[in-house]
Order: sequence, then structure tokens, then C-alpha cells
Amino acid sequence: MRSLLWLLLSVFYLAIPLHAKQIAIVIDDVGNHQRDLNLLSLPGELTFAILPHTPYSQKFAYLASQQSKELLLHVPMQAIEDKALGPGALTLDMDKQTLQMTLGHALASLPQVSGVNNHMGSALTQYSDPMKWTMEVLRKRDLYFLDSRTTNESQAQTVADLYGVANIARQVFLDNEKQETYFAQQLNEAKSIALRNGQSVLIAHPYPETVAFLHAQIPLLLEQGYELVPLSQLVRTRYIQLAKNTGTVAPSIAEK
Repeated sequence: MRSLLWLLLSVFYLAIPLHAKQIAIVIDDVGNHQRDLNLLSLPGELTFAILPHTPYSQKFAYLASQQSKELLLHVPMQAIEDKALGPGALTLDMDKQTLQMTLGHALASLPQVSGVNNHMGSALTQYSDPMKWTMEVLRKRDLYFLDSRTTNESQAQTVADLYGVANIARQVFLDNEKQETYFAQQLNEAKSIALRNGQSVLIAHPYPETVAFLHAQIPLLLEQGYELVPLSQLVRTRYIQLAKNTGTVAPSIAEK
């Protein structure tokens, strides 16, 4: 079985263009507003991270699945600052059972997801125990993890590797400032990373200004030869490249 998986991964690796310019755009914070449903009109292969137990989370997931869009569970995690986390949050005062039950309940509400990423989490992701408990759940469900990298001290990827959970990290935030000049600067950074490394991961949010910018810029990206891909494709590519370099077999990523 392992040799067959390696053969399939090798074939997939050989199919990747040598000069690929692939960008995964992840739209976070989906589910609180009815207007979020309009995000599905954005062109290209985008990935959407849905907040659990929000008013439009399940409707968005249903409609997105009808369009074969890739979805993540956007799990609220405790921040360093005292911020309201919303329902389904994971916090530092939780024991293992409480954290895993909370995460399991959120995942059960959105069975369409292929992976998980953190909403906030600058405090929680710094601690290995809650990350271990999180990765235990993801491993059992064959889900990958996107570290939103809200802190440079995050332990998420280290623990994910330890538990055999496929993972990847955010490289660029598009819209920390809601100005078109800033959007353009950040998009150019994502393009530069994709040119150097063959791929980049960009996180954006459903602000009206961001949505308008993406409507205008995505067609231009495609004209410039960049390929928008679901995030799981970059996760697979990352592990195929690591496996090629080390001679190991990459962890599997379930299709949803």
C-alpha cells in the first residue's frame, strides 16, 4: 500500500509544471452575514474558511459544496488580546476532553470541510498541549491544518508534523489594512513568493473592499499566468516535494 501511494505521489509530482505559479486564496471569517453568500460569485478556485455555529455557516457550506468549493473549519482560538471569540472557541482553560468535544461538535456541524485553520489563536497556538489535542482530532478525521500564523511563536505546525497531520502555513495577509494600495502591495508579495517557490498561500477576509478588489484582480492574475488552486493542492505539493527530498511517504489528505 505504501509503495502504491508513493507511486501515485510520484506521478502527481511529475505532473506539476516546473515553473508553476500557484496561489491559494483563503477567505476567512465566513458565516456571520447573509452577504457572505455572495462570496461564491468570486471567480476562480478559492478556499473558504467557515466560522462554526454562525447564522449562515451551514447554508454557505451547502451552497459552496454544490459548486465543489474547498472548505475549512475556521476554529476560534484564544488570542493574546482579550477578544470575543464567538461560538465553538477553544481556550487555554479547557482540559483535553472539553477541547476535543468542542472541536468535534464544530466539525460535526460542517462535515463538508477538508481541513481546519485558526481564527485568531495567538495565545492558544503557542502551547503544545492544546495543539496536541487538536491534532489528535484532525488525524482521526484525516483533515489537514492551515496555520494562520497569528504569532511567530506558533507550535501548530511542529505538533502537526509530530502527529502526522498534513499542514501548511499562511504566508501573506491581504487586508490587514482596508486600502487598495495595501491590497495591491500584499497581492504583489504573494505573486513574488509564487514566482520564487512555485506556490503561495494568501488569506483574505469578506470585507466589501476586499471582495471588490478580488473581483477585479483575479481575472488579471489568471491572464498573468498564475493559477488559483484549492489549498489542499498546495498541501499535497508541499508533501510530495518533501517526500521526494527525504524518500519518505507523504501523509494522505482526504478528498471532500
